[in-house]
Amino acid sequence: MALAEAGARGRLLRWPRVLLFGDSITEYSFQENGWGAYLAERLVRKCDVVNRGISGYNTRWAKLILPRLITESTSADSIVAVTIFFGANDSALKELNPKQHVPLEEYAANLKSMVQYLNSVDITADRIILITPPPLQESAWEKACLAKGDKLNRCNATTGQYAQACVQVARECGTDVLDLWTLMQKNQDFSSYLSDGLHLSTKGNSFLAAQLWSRLENKLSALPSLLPYWRDVDHMNPEASLL
Repeated sequence: MALAEAGARGRLLRWPRVLLFGDSITEYSFQENGWGAYLAERLVRKCDVVNRGISGYNTRWAKLILPRLITESTSADSIVAVTIFFGANDSALKELNPKQHVPLEEYAANLKSMVQYLNSVDITADRIILITPPPLQESAWEKACLAKGDKLNRCNATTGQYAQACVQVARECGTDVLDLWTLMQKNQDFSSYLSDGLHLSTKGNSFLAAQLWSRLENKLSALPSLLPYWRDVDHMNPEASLL
């Protein structure tokens, strides 16, 4: 059978999508042992995991580009889950990092705006997971800043306020939330979860992946594996199994 004929007979295969939207912690998540790569591996026969992490971005910029990433006409209905993971840059101290800093109230409003936009293109609240920024290990991040000729431009207590705001937005909007800031500090020294005081280490990636998978697994468990297992293909008549 010619390929064109086979294509005409078979239904177009559309993989559902999980969209990861965030800053550098999301952008780096497809690196070796990254939390995004972990999700992609576990969902490879069920979903495409799409990385839309943009290093250095805050919610003020993110809310402007979200409608360029997802529209009703670009098959928003194929998106089965979205993570929104911002705050590490928004919570930068205004006097030391005015370009990335976003005031706390605006940060919350921006998150709410993004959730409302997703709702407007029929991505319901049960498909959205907000993720708070992780805690900041100040001494390690100060070393990273000093190496660039900068002063310490973030503090953990401030990041915690943004994490609390993220949790509150999730509560108000009815979305799921992963409070990374609180979970990573629960009865333990969290420094090993971070590579430079801000970004995730291998251990931090594993921690986030496990926490996120426990939420996504429930949401996506009903999705079928796409295409039959190879042992189930009728080798005498593969068209019957594959088209």
